[in-house]
Amino acid sequence: MPVVVSNLQGRVRVSLLRLRRTAEAALRALGRADRELHVSVVGDREFRRLNARYLHRRATTDVLAFDLEPPGPTRLLGEVIVCADTARRQAKQVGVSVALELDLLVVHGVLHLTGWNDHEPEDARLMHERERQILTHARRPAPSRLWAGLLEA
Repeated sequence: MPVVVSNLQGRVRVSLLRLRRTAEAALRALGRADRELHVSVVGDREFRRLNARYLHRRATTDVLAFDLEPPGPTRLLGEVIVCADTARRQAKQVGVSVALELDLLVVHGVLHLTGWNDHEPEDARLMHERERQILTHARRPAPSRLWAGLLEA
């Protein structure tokens, strides 16, 4: 299960090994351990550019997931792009490490690539519960404050 992680920004410290292991754990938990995945960590400026180009939104959010599966047999699942600057702001807001927030965003992106969505409140609650299960299995349980505002909805 090749997971390739690239850090394309320099403002936020990122452990590529940790993110790769988190992505691999998510793929295993979702029964997609045989799939390939690319994870890119970018800054606000690049994230805004990507969001404008592909989603026609001129804002920064935290994660984008692009299904890159072409028709026919392939091992490539897609690409998850995480905004490191937004992750740092969100981590500070809830009082967790940036590394843990980045883990959450990578898992969130992988879930999107495997068909999960968070458009409706109940779907979002189920998706966040699955994130918590994956992160708990991959690492030690995350502090409950990581889920503040996510699971209550």
